[in-house]
Amino acid sequence: MIRKPLYIAAVCAMCASFAYATPASTYAAEDTLSGPALDEGSYIVTIDADTVNINKSEDSEEVLTQASQGDVYQVLEDTGAGWVKVQVKDGEGYLPVPGNATITSTSSVEEALSMTQTKAETAEAVSTGNRQNIVNYALQFVGGRYKYGGSDPHSGVDCSGFTRYIMQHGAGISIARSSGSQASQGRAINASQMRPGDLIFYGNGRSINHVAMYIGDGRIVHASTESTGIKTSAWNYRTPVKIVNVLGD
Repeated sequence: MIRKPLYIAAVCAMCASFAYATPASTYAAEDTLSGPALDEGSYIVTIDADTVNINKSEDSEEVLTQASQGDVYQVLEDTGAGWVKVQVKDGEGYLPVPGNATITSTSSVEEALSMTQTKAETAEAVSTGNRQNIVNYALQFVGGRYKYGGSDPHSGVDCSGFTRYIMQHGAGISIARSSGSQASQGRAINASQMRPGDLIFYGNGRSINHVAMYIGDGRIVHASTESTGIKTSAWNYRTPVKIVNVLGD
């Protein structure tokens, strides 16, 4: 538990306001802050933005790590002007709070972090189960016919018609019809982040001309060609140009 007061320097008119949350209420400081910003106690900070960099120091853009939405860190010090020092594994980093995160007081940092981890693990388990269900739904169509312009794997389907059908009927998510338009939906991710159910796009130069769905273990399922139909392949049988999470988890 932190036993020394945490301070924040006066925030100028150009700086964003801090948002602090307590178990009973959440409020945003609207006026210029001066003096101690936080009472003596223990605090955690929860990331609200999709991603935010935690830097090695306040006055440097050198990134220590990138935090994602829902990540939680122990606050070590309020260093002022919208920045806090946080515990990052065995080290320390600096996080810009306004617009990126919410600070919450807690009676026990360890308990708060443990509860957050448990919730994250439960959500991940649910997400993993849902994604596997989508994969299983898609795999039942392997061996089906490829048909240019087709939109139903029961009678013949092309690549984007297949992914659109799977997302609509297997996940309840509506996406665009063409592969190029599908690539502009959802959230772009990299290969190390992809999970079963994510869409992988291929193309020539900047033009996207094929889409497949990742099914795990380095494999995809896709409506490939008229000669091969719906099949599975290695995810990198061609060089992907974009990977997208359209499932929103």
